[in-house]
Amino acid sequence: MATVVIAQKASTLAYAPIVLAHALNNPAVVKVEYKNVPTLAEHNNATVALTANGTTLTSVSAILRYIVRSHKNTLYGSDPASTSVIDDFIDKSQDIVNSSDFKTLDVIFQQLNHHLTLRSYFVGHKPSVADIAIWGALKANAIFARQIKTGKDLGAYLGRWFNHMSAQAFVEGSLAEVAKANDSTKVAKADQGSFDINLVGAEMGKVVTRFPPEPSGYLHIGHAKAALLNKYFADQYKGRLIIRFDDTNPSKEKEEYEHSIKEDLLKIGIDSSVVSYTSDYFDTIYNYALQLIKEGKAYCDTTGQEQMRAERMDGIASQCRDLSVEENLRRFEEMKNATEFGQTCCLRAKISIDNLNKALRDPVIYRCNLIPHARTGTQWKMYPLYDLACPIVDSLEGVTHALRTDEYHDRNPQYQWFLDNLGLRQVHIWEYSRLSFVYTLMSKRKLTWFVDQGRVSGWDDPRFPTIRGILRRGLTMEALKAYILMQGASTNYITLEWDKLWAVNRKQIDPVAPRHTAIDAVNKVKVNVAGADAYALKEVPRHKKNEELGNKMTAYGPTIWMDQADCKELEVNEEVTLMDWGNAFIRSIEKDSQGVVTSVNAELHLEGDFKKTKKKLTWLADGPELVKVDLMDYDYLITKKKVEEEDELKDLLTPTTEFKTEAIADGNVSELNKGDIIQFERKGYYIVDAIATPTTVARLILRG
Repeated sequence: MATVVIAQKASTLAYAPIVLAHALNNPAVVKVEYKNVPTLAEHNNATVALTANGTTLTSVSAILRYIVRSHKNTLYGSDPASTSVIDDFIDKSQDIVNSSDFKTLDVIFQQLNHHLTLRSYFVGHKPSVADIAIWGALKANAIFARQIKTGKDLGAYLGRWFNHMSAQAFVEGSLAEVAKANDSTKVAKADQGSFDINLVGAEMGKVVTRFPPEPSGYLHIGHAKAALLNKYFADQYKGRLIIRFDDTNPSKEKEEYEHSIKEDLLKIGIDSSVVSYTSDYFDTIYNYALQLIKEGKAYCDTTGQEQMRAERMDGIASQCRDLSVEENLRRFEEMKNATEFGQTCCLRAKISIDNLNKALRDPVIYRCNLIPHARTGTQWKMYPLYDLACPIVDSLEGVTHALRTDEYHDRNPQYQWFLDNLGLRQVHIWEYSRLSFVYTLMSKRKLTWFVDQGRVSGWDDPRFPTIRGILRRGLTMEALKAYILMQGASTNYITLEWDKLWAVNRKQIDPVAPRHTAIDAVNKVKVNVAGADAYALKEVPRHKKNEELGNKMTAYGPTIWMDQADCKELEVNEEVTLMDWGNAFIRSIEKDSQGVVTSVNAELHLEGDFKKTKKKLTWLADGPELVKVDLMDYDYLITKKKVEEEDELKDLLTPTTEFKTEAIADGNVSELNKGDIIQFERKGYYIVDAIATPTTVARLILRG
């Protein structure tokens, strides 16, 4: 007997061996075990391993061939020719697994779609290892998962085949087994941290934290983590949280950003009615800068920006480093007055020339800027940089603990240097990992590019990681806070999957999301139901498991509409369940020359047992209560999981990222308000983005 061990936390789960084991249904041949790890350390960090008779295999293709050859079956073809073709598809499945490039995968998807044009399966007239290998690879592929959900850019045949395979009993059994293995795992998740820590020097009632956003853009989910962590520790120690706007760069700051930040903080449960500003301390910071100059710890430099960057990199001292205190004071005064000469200067802290930590190589701490400040107007023509202003204001405002992401790690000694050399009260620094998601940009500059290029509708676009964007996509603040706090103050840096955040969201909304029905309007099929009463409305629960949501009116009648995708899978004389109605037999199916179902005749069989039917189908009775809706879905803006500095953004753009399906829905949808979250059964959870008007239909967005 062979044993297959699956690393169930692998970034790409090895579905195919699990499915093949279920297809064979012979534990004497192969047994599947699960380990709650991302890789199998004992097998050279493979994600799957088969052991049998002293042999170990770690390649999915090799494992599939070993299993199928060890068992008498027809899954590997009935002749050498078909076996060879199956082998080709097994190899192609690994091309899918090994690629995360959108363009490469798109070519593969189109090839597979073309092959399936006149076929139900890849080889022969029933499922083979070829189907299992390809299905397993596609199931684990994030790009395909997005494509199959939208139904776009795949090709009708590949999508139909994938859904048909997913409905096979041995595939469903495999997925249930994987879900059970995940549910039984009690080990903490890899992307979760813990708050079981002790803040150094923390005293109950005396802890003060701060959240210091720059009013130069909209808050994204990374900012939300920072704000919520600071609030958490302030609350835990019965202290207080300071909201401070770091308004030191008038070139980037706008009043609209300050208002949006306050609104977004309120949405995540943080009171921003009382705030402070770094600009409140400009006079004080200026005096501290003078102190540094007078003590020979800062100097005014006229070195050009490019040359200064090169000198800092190479550990070369600036020609201005040894200027006298008097000359530096004179130059600093010219900076203050923004004279022609003063504008060529910047103030640098005199820390080190060649420290291995380049953040300590005489950082710039003041620059001239002639743009009027939103709060101080033209009073100042030079401004302190964050590296100087932050430690000073933290200390003066009574901050006891400064929570900073690990990207500031090299600048923490710099923070400490300013406190030490200015004789200021010490502040404890606590590091935590910054938030990073796959296929997602957090850079303000790169997000601005998408807005400026018109590739998104604005900063609240559902494709954006801004707080407004993810709220519009259907994320609840309760889910966001729960997800952030699940991670704790971990310093482990990992790129997170959005699916886990949406899973937390689903647990929050599932018990309270009313159930509704929608059918694709363009591809709907008329179904005549024999034995049905005349058209009538009946009162039924909005949510079978939550009576507090009340009731809704559901229409029943002899003519109903169903989705084309469902009707394609029907078989004559098959018994199915019409959800919230009862069972029915499919008596006839009409198709056109292209195989498109044009009509179906069914016969009610309300005595039938819904537990015995494989297909539970959604439907809508034809009648005046039906309403038109637009169902929106979105893809990632970029095609690469993690963007590197050298990547060109224009080379990573997903060609199409917005998808609209015109649909019809039950009449109860017309009573919904903007922001309501519902479930269209068998389609997903949706948030109402816009209600219907006399000239437009309601628009709902599929939760991510």
